[in-house]
Amino acid sequence: MARMSVRQMWKAKLEGKLAAPGWPAAPDLRRPAFAGKVLGIDPSLRGTGLALIEFTPGRPAVLLRARTVRVPSRRPMAVALAEIHRAVTALLADFDVRHVALEQTIYVQNFQTAQILGAARGAAIAAAALRDKPIFEYPPLRVKQAVVGVGRASKQQMAKTIMAMLGHGRPLAPDEADAAGVAVCHALTWRGE
Repeated sequence: MARMSVRQMWKAKLEGKLAAPGWPAAPDLRRPAFAGKVLGIDPSLRGTGLALIEFTPGRPAVLLRARTVRVPSRRPMAVALAEIHRAVTALLADFDVRHVALEQTIYVQNFQTAQILGAARGAAIAAAALRDKPIFEYPPLRVKQAVVGVGRASKQQMAKTIMAMLGHGRPLAPDEADAAGVAVCHALTWRGE
């Protein structure tokens, strides 16, 4: 097509001979909503929080199970790790869990504390890995941002928001609320496979 001057384009436009250029269709940026069960884990040696939540697009999330794996401090570390492994394995055996989401270890100044937290995380991760479940990890700030909207939210704010989102009647223990928060964060921020 020959190049037209502005005067020629106006003339063609007024005569109805010039059509507006077609715009390409806008891409669909919506991502599919997460569907399935997520096991959220807040690892700790003496009080690991576990929360199993089912997500169905177009319906509110449903808390299926929540518990805190408590191991007294007088019990050896190996016993605590075995209890964590058993609890995670039992939930994965009883339910068709699609993904496992864990809270990442936060920065700790004490090396021994970091080792203990790492061992607790390892016990939970090993239980999920032995069942071939995809494992996702989220830093605490990201979990709070996804659930509460503020990265520096308190544990109380987190628990209240989680209970409101899930429509849950009984108050969740702090570790259970954190585990539920990790599962909700995963479902809200998951980008697809």
